[in-house]
Amino acid sequence: MGQNKLYPIFLKLENLHTLIVGAGNVGLEKLIALLNNSPEANITIVADEIMDEIAGLVSKKPNVKLINRKFFTGDLDGKDVLILATNDRKLHERIKAIAREKRILTNVADTPDLCDFYLGSVVQKGDLKIGISTNGKSPTFAKRFREYLEEFLPDNLQELMDNLNKYRNSLKGDFQFKVKALNDLTSSILLKKPTA
Repeated sequence: MGQNKLYPIFLKLENLHTLIVGAGNVGLEKLIALLNNSPEANITIVADEIMDEIAGLVSKKPNVKLINRKFFTGDLDGKDVLILATNDRKLHERIKAIAREKRILTNVADTPDLCDFYLGSVVQKGDLKIGISTNGKSPTFAKRFREYLEEFLPDNLQELMDNLNKYRNSLKGDFQFKVKALNDLTSSILLKKPTA
């Protein structure tokens, strides 16, 4: 039986610089995913062909820079995260090799063997954000599961989280006391497994 060994992480993309190479349909999908999750993300897009939808989206986002030309190695300077979204595997392999030398985390669209990380499906209800990964095996299942969770999770979760945060901040005592108090309070709001 397989086991997903990926380590989940939530990045503050506004503090990093992301480079997307490619501005076609896949580049658009990746750009939208980044901006939906991190609207203030610092992003540079390099592509010799640019979809109108990307140009229109970028025109409304001062934190996104669009460069209309082929990729140059220098485009990687100062970048922290790289997303390769062209339809040229040889180009992806070449850029990935350079990125590895520069220790830049890389995602290569539809090419799990070249990826350092995957972009999973994301469920968001206010401050609650849940990332879903199938270890690169079935993005379609991840999307369906996201849709299920979005429908299943109540819309008032933000109010609950705000109240829990206020309660947490009001607690006096050491770390162990606070953990126990929060565990006691939240145990009744979490779903219980049905008993057989």
